[in-house]
Amino acid sequence: MRKRKWSVVAALVVALGWGLTGLGQMAYAQDTGTAKKAILVVSFGTTFADTRAVTTEAVKNKIKAAFPDYEVREAFTSRIIIKRLMDRDNLKFDTEKQALEKLVADGYKELYIQPLHMEAGEEYEKLMGVVADYKASFDKLAVGRPILYYTGQEGQKPDDYAIAIKAFQLQFPKLGPNEAVCLMGHGGLSPANTAYAALQMKINDAGLKNVFVFTVEGYPTIDNLVTVLKANKIKKVTLMPIMLVAGDHAHNDMAGSKDDSFKNVLLKAGFKVDTYIHGLGENKAIQDIYIQHLKDAIEGNWTQRSPDRPPIPVID
Repeated sequence: MRKRKWSVVAALVVALGWGLTGLGQMAYAQDTGTAKKAILVVSFGTTFADTRAVTTEAVKNKIKAAFPDYEVREAFTSRIIIKRLMDRDNLKFDTEKQALEKLVADGYKELYIQPLHMEAGEEYEKLMGVVADYKASFDKLAVGRPILYYTGQEGQKPDDYAIAIKAFQLQFPKLGPNEAVCLMGHGGLSPANTAYAALQMKINDAGLKNVFVFTVEGYPTIDNLVTVLKANKIKKVTLMPIMLVAGDHAHNDMAGSKDDSFKNVLLKAGFKVDTYIHGLGENKAIQDIYIQHLKDAIEGNWTQRSPDRPPIPVID
């Protein structure tokens, strides 16, 4: 009777995992035997061909090399970018829904999806909502986590922030006195964009005194950044995007020639400014993070409740 009760509890935990797709890694599994296996790599996308080759395509190719037994496919979540690429370059990229439909039609029964998003924000939530509709179409389906997800909770989960910060540091220039690196994230309306404020706290915890985070569309803002730089008596900054690709935000919002670009805002505020216009997808350590997150999804790591937490009661 006790064994049966725990089986019911385990089944309920799995079911709840599907209902809370926006809150954690999603996994759905049955015994698959020799089912056809595939990996779907999902990113926002970019219209910049040069950065696409060294970021999204580079990550996809590294995943292919790391998982040779899987069919590896790609999808973009941005409908605007997909349309522009078709209209301008006659290049066809699938949406996440189109890619899933093709995988079902092609008979794949085991599927792992690795988002290339920075945090579990709007695009990630959109992806998870679509994927939830396909849980019955695959015998096994799991979704990896974005770069910034776990913070080392329960003393067991990995600290994705600390791992990402170490990868960011590989790109940092050598800083002199009164110099700083300013990391530009995307930001947005999703509550998940508090990840950037958490990232700043984790940077502080790591003892990096002259590294500051700001966002294009969220918090912290460029005004927050200017205030912090002046308070810390910074004279020179290097602007660096923490985005998968160096696309429109990096080239125009960050380093563009218009008066309201972040580079010009900081110049007018009296700072010397350098820019680093490379997407995180070029960073080998970031690529390795995506590989590890995908491996975690395949192996079902971090999907179980901590043994220190009480079991979820069964209520009829």
